[in-house]
Amino acid sequence: MKSLLEKTSDKLVNAFLKNKIIAPIPSKFTKKLKEAQKLRVLCESKIKHPVIGFKAAGTGIPLIKKFKEKEPFYASVYKRNFLKSGKKVKINKSTLGIELEVCYKIKKSFFSSKGSITVKNISNFISHMAPCIEVVGYRQRKKGITSFGDLCSDFGANVKFLVGSIKKYKKIKISNLKTNIANKKINQSVDGNTSTVYINPLNSLRFVLNKVKKDKINLNKDFWVFTGSSVGVVPIKGKGLYTGKIEKLGTVKTIIK
Repeated sequence: MKSLLEKTSDKLVNAFLKNKIIAPIPSKFTKKLKEAQKLRVLCESKIKHPVIGFKAAGTGIPLIKKFKEKEPFYASVYKRNFLKSGKKVKINKSTLGIELEVCYKIKKSFFSSKGSITVKNISNFISHMAPCIEVVGYRQRKKGITSFGDLCSDFGANVKFLVGSIKKYKKIKISNLKTNIANKKINQSVDGNTSTVYINPLNSLRFVLNKVKKDKINLNKDFWVFTGSSVGVVPIKGKGLYTGKIEKLGTVKTIIK
């Protein structure tokens, strides 16, 4: 007999692979982040599609405090959910919203490095950086966020990632860049700042890389890390073109349909 954990993971994995929406999973897997992590890891172990990187989630410090957590969490990002800027993304009633973030391309030499990733050595592993739009949502018929476990258990709630103008990495003051995401057609515009991302995007990157190291994951190739939203989870109020802009980095676009 399969355990409830196994049965739940099978349902989530099937929903992920077939782009289906299922009934909400039992709350015992979402109330506590530790239990949600177990489910996420089990689900990810059952998916054979290529992983192109990782996302940081729950990077807003007010959100961390609200849910009484100590830190964010991370989840794998699959190639099938990785799109070029400007591509169309179909949403549904379980879509939570759209985010704008800084992402980094990391050299595969990271996997053979020893010791922790620190503020001083992190630049040695970054090859490129770019603005990114992430569309977030559940594979379940539920709305809103009541805990980090809600997001974590459902593959980090990642739906699609769209990467904009990619630039060779150079050191810039990443902790105070203005950001904006807008849909001109419906007059929706939200301003943000990179300072809201777990102190700053580089710190969020450092967090993810050290977690990947601790979990002994080795992709044996260059990979992307998406560091978390600079504008929070912005509700999608209408369909059409959304454009994200990050000061000094450039733009990224998606068409929501």
